[in-house]
Amino acid sequence: MFTGIIEEVGEIAQTQRRGMAVFFGIRASFAKELKEGDSICVNGACLTVVAVQPPLFWVEAVEETLARTNLGFLKPGDKVNLERALSVAGRFGGHFVQGHVDGTGVIAQIVPRLRSKVMRIHTPKELMQYIVPKGSIAVDGVSLTVVDVGADWFTVSLIPFTLEHTTLGLRKVGDVVNLEVDILAKYVRHMLQNFEGQKSPDEKLRQLLTEL
Repeated sequence: MFTGIIEEVGEIAQTQRRGMAVFFGIRASFAKELKEGDSICVNGACLTVVAVQPPLFWVEAVEETLARTNLGFLKPGDKVNLERALSVAGRFGGHFVQGHVDGTGVIAQIVPRLRSKVMRIHTPKELMQYIVPKGSIAVDGVSLTVVDVGADWFTVSLIPFTLEHTTLGLRKVGDVVNLEVDILAKYVRHMLQNFEGQKSPDEKLRQLLTEL
């Protein structure tokens, strides 16, 4: 389990393709604290540490992960958002993030607003049913609050701290980002779908989540 509060921006140092999988060697200051088998969120995708060679650690992304995320675009020198799994004694500052990327979106617009930026992301329509104004969403692993929504897009506001301490400050129009919708929205919609006599689960879901 993760929170969407990025711990560090790491750097892809090496990549190795083996069959349908890709191994990433990632440079991070906390690499020496990791051990094989640890879970770590890389750009919002939960991966397993397979080797530790400080200052690098290695993770493996298999075919399914590469197909559902933007990890297949990564190359040496690229920056990635990193978050280690939440400890029992840790503070919960974001929202429940599983590291199970639901799909990818494309940055359509970035609008400067004083010291912040508003980012508009075009999103697969099948994910929009889970995205509501003021709801939570993880973008490249960053816990954010949805501002506005449309038929196939949503916007988020990026404060200076987020722009400085995550890769979202480096993103540009046309970039592909990983999206994980709120797990609570998934469960609520599932329950509504199975509720007898429910004619419009999407509409009721949006209303319910907006009122939470």
